[in-house]
Amino acid sequence: MTTLALSSPVQVEARLDRPLSRWLWLVKWVLAIPHYIVLILLWIAFCPTFVIALFAILFTERYPRPLFEFNVGVLRWTWRVSYYAYGALATDRYPPFSLADAPDYPARLTIAYPDRLSRGLVLVKWWLLAIPHYVVIGFFLGGVRVGLWSGGLIAVLALIAAVVLAVRERYPRDLFDLIMGLDRWVLRVAAYAALMTDVYPPFRLDMGGAEPAGERSP
Repeated sequence: MTTLALSSPVQVEARLDRPLSRWLWLVKWVLAIPHYIVLILLWIAFCPTFVIALFAILFTERYPRPLFEFNVGVLRWTWRVSYYAYGALATDRYPPFSLADAPDYPARLTIAYPDRLSRGLVLVKWWLLAIPHYVVIGFFLGGVRVGLWSGGLIAVLALIAAVVLAVRERYPRDLFDLIMGLDRWVLRVAAYAALMTDVYPPFRLDMGGAEPAGERSP
């Protein structure tokens, strides 16, 4: 007998925009600077909210809802900027300056609010249990060297896709699916490490713009 496994509480979805500018990717690092400045401030604020949430979970088994929504918003904003810039380069639509979900934007992130979280796990999951994932996503984000330039696998693949776009006027669909799988893995680990879920991220590359509906298990 088979049952349908529940989908991940962390939902990362995106669509590949068409058409894409052949050359805009060359200056997106400049265009994204205002977002980078805001994100630095948001991530500074993220750190104390993480600590407060840790103690709240430890004593009450709950992640304070306002802090949860703020931290999801930070991750969501980060994902949109990454998707626009060198985490995918898969849209030319400028990201909104907002923590809220933007249903019409090509890149979306949602995280289901947990009713209860484990007191025991909160002490170890963000550092000890997540170490194997940190090793893997470290390669995704910053473990590749090309000549004098050092960057992660995701950035390298995004730049390859951009060069193909410049030459052939199309973003390779296979590369998009792979990049999405890598980005999805990173964001699942980020949500787990940020204490937003007790569901351990799978060691699995779920490729493509849409989340898998679920998988059948015995």
